[in-house]
Amino acid sequence: MKIHIVKIGGNLISDQKWLNFSLKEFVKLQGNKILIHGGGKKATLISDQMGITPKFIQGRRITDKETIDLVVMTYAGLINKNIVARLQSYYCNALGLCGADGNCLKSCFRLKKNTDIDYGYVGDITNKSVNTYFIKFLLKNNIVPVLCSITHNGKGNLLNTNADTIAAWIAISLKKDFKDEIELHFCFEKKGVLRDLHDEESYLKRIDFPLFQIIRKNHTIKNGMIPKLENAFLALKNGVSKVSIGHPYYLNDLNNKTIICL
Repeated sequence: MKIHIVKIGGNLISDQKWLNFSLKEFVKLQGNKILIHGGGKKATLISDQMGITPKFIQGRRITDKETIDLVVMTYAGLINKNIVARLQSYYCNALGLCGADGNCLKSCFRLKKNTDIDYGYVGDITNKSVNTYFIKFLLKNNIVPVLCSITHNGKGNLLNTNADTIAAWIAISLKKDFKDEIELHFCFEKKGVLRDLHDEESYLKRIDFPLFQIIRKNHTIKNGMIPKLENAFLALKNGVSKVSIGHPYYLNDLNNKTIICL
């Protein structure tokens, strides 16, 4: 049986109509499934309303003490519970989690590596971060885990963590324990990785690593798409069966999306 690991982000979360559509498509997936979500656009909207100016470097949010409180409330509270309630209305028995719940995702503060950037309350995860025992327990009991992008470091700190990275490492970690096929889907409001941001049909049907290096260098892709693709290749290189980027409408369709290949 396949295990589908689906990450949703972008306008799919900030727009209620798109969110409902995405969750309906997610429920249709056959076999075990896990949903991971971010919520950066929603967090930015709320921070603007509160007079907190968000800071980004290379598509990654700088999370100071004020910001971590805001993103925990937004991701683990407002967004996560809204998603779980909606899934329950579609007869999908879901359980909303952050990394501290069941110790399912443990991280460490991001270290400065050849840079002066202080990302603040940001956590990095590795192949030792995912509590596969707990996640497998939920799946075996027909409970769908819904994980937000908040992890913990085991010392009482909640940390903001890239949702694409969480999705990739969950897929990699489960691949070690399951003989089943693992499919990783990165879903957002476009059909795939676009050559032209103004042309919906300009999506690349396949991206291998050499092409990724080219389009990153010539700035065809930038900001949040770069870590998304980096995590897509990380998953493939560590044994995940299939990785795709595209619109949730095509979760069960390999044609209208970007397929990542080595």
